[in-house]
Amino acid sequence: MHKAMMVGALLLAAGSAQADYQCGVRPQDDVVISPQKVQVVGASGNLIITPTGDVQRNGQTVTVDNATRQKAIDYQAALRRDLPWIDEGARQRLETGRIALDKVVVEKLGENSNVRHRLTDLDSKLKQQMNRIIEHRSDGLTFHHQAIDQVRQQGEQLVQSTMGGMVQDSLNEMSNKQAGNGGNPLQALMGNLGGLQQSIQAEWSNQEQDFQRFGHEVCNRVTGLEQQRKAVVVGLK
Repeated sequence: MHKAMMVGALLLAAGSAQADYQCGVRPQDDVVISPQKVQVVGASGNLIITPTGDVQRNGQTVTVDNATRQKAIDYQAALRRDLPWIDEGARQRLETGRIALDKVVVEKLGENSNVRHRLTDLDSKLKQQMNRIIEHRSDGLTFHHQAIDQVRQQGEQLVQSTMGGMVQDSLNEMSNKQAGNGGNPLQALMGNLGGLQQSIQAEWSNQEQDFQRFGHEVCNRVTGLEQQRKAVVVGLK
């Protein structure tokens, strides 16, 4: 029965990819992105960088040399590029996982299965959790670094609570279907459940490598952003 958890694992892996990949660098700053500026609050105090490389630190304008200005320009541009990329990549994989699992459920349980509704509900709730890490605003994005651990924990709780209902629905629907087919109902039920688990396992295997690649790239980009932040801060001293 534990293999049924692959349903949740597939969605959770995508939904928390931006939060849950084991990376040597952990973000220590909140980031607020708008057209006029990028604000970085945390390990370096309160930094504000404009697209032209003007810098404020803790409310004070900082005079920077040309090299530091260019580093500041590059850093804010990288934040504008990488945070949306991470957010979109995680959302795309969550949607891909949902579609793949929905297809398995339709094949094994039918279009009217209540498991489909549970999948859709879980997908929606995981996306809400993702928005706590990278919040979408009308004028940009806000990255909340302290939400990472909370989202990981609550995402796992969402999956676990949903799994119980999905497994129970699967058993009920398979039992009802088998009731009119004769034969050994328990043996047939376990065979059908095993087939469902195998299909989910196969889908997980298909997507696991992509999740791993995405996790590696997220880590690479987070590491690069941290190196750029440190380089800018050094130039402000």
